[in-house]
Amino acid sequence: MLSRVAENVYWMARYLERAENTARLINATSNLLLDLPRSVVVGWESLLNIMGCAEAFAEHYNVADERNVTRFLIADERNPGSIQSSLNGARDNARGLRDQLQRETWEQINDLYLYGKREAGNSLGRRRRYQFMQEIVLRRQAIIGISSSCMSRNPVYRFIIMGRCLERADMTTRILDSSAIELLGQHAEDHEAYSNLRWVSVLRSLSAYQMYRQSVQVRVSGRAVLRYLLQDRDFPRSVAFCLNDLSSCLRELPNNRKPRRILSQVLREIDEADLHTLADTGPDAFLDHIQVGFNDIHGAIAEIYFSVKEAA
Repeated sequence: MLSRVAENVYWMARYLERAENTARLINATSNLLLDLPRSVVVGWESLLNIMGCAEAFAEHYNVADERNVTRFLIADERNPGSIQSSLNGARDNARGLRDQLQRETWEQINDLYLYGKREAGNSLGRRRRYQFMQEIVLRRQAIIGISSSCMSRNPVYRFIIMGRCLERADMTTRILDSSAIELLGQHAEDHEAYSNLRWVSVLRSLSAYQMYRQSVQVRVSGRAVLRYLLQDRDFPRSVAFCLNDLSSCLRELPNNRKPRRILSQVLREIDEADLHTLADTGPDAFLDHIQVGFNDIHGAIAEIYFSVKEAA
């Protein structure tokens, strides 16, 4: 398998997953806003910090209000992490892989790109924004269904899963980060009164609420949600599940020692985390540390499987 093909497949999967999870993150914040009293102001600027694009936003916008932040995260192609930029990247990578993908997969990716191009700029109001986000998620899930049911479990498929799992794990930690107290803005001192609402919103944004209630069978609390979304080995959007899937794919590839070693270290830190303390003091610092570990895993994968030495 050519390193160029492996890299394109991996990034196609990452961009698709990023688009879906950015939509989930924005919906999580929007749902929280609907559940909270009118007197509580949601700090939209915190989404920029969670996504790591606050500096880029400041170059183009003066005010970090709801409309500007959502425009930057949804439709602004000057933001490389926006939904539309992610769909552009996914389509560009998929276009060079048409001999490696089923025709139906390519058509669904192209249709998703065209849908985003047509509707993103018109979906900034709250009602249309929710519908747009839901459509992005559903269309993305259709692509996963096609590839899961129709692709041979070959190296191309493994790099799709690797890209998806690493991006999903990263974005799950970012959505957990969105529950941080700064989202309550000037009313942060009242966060205890809204704690349950925030954690329910996080679960629903990941389509995890029903599975959480079946598996955990206790009321929603910060500690229980953190344990479920970080450590549960059965829920497909938990960080532990994603990293185990990623490890399974790496086991089938050559020269896998370095990325598997880094991955095992990150997984061990997640398994050994003191969730009681994290729930009381705030998980943001720990989640930031785990995200650095994800970057290290990506760096090892890129170094081994994507790097091509320059010809002398």
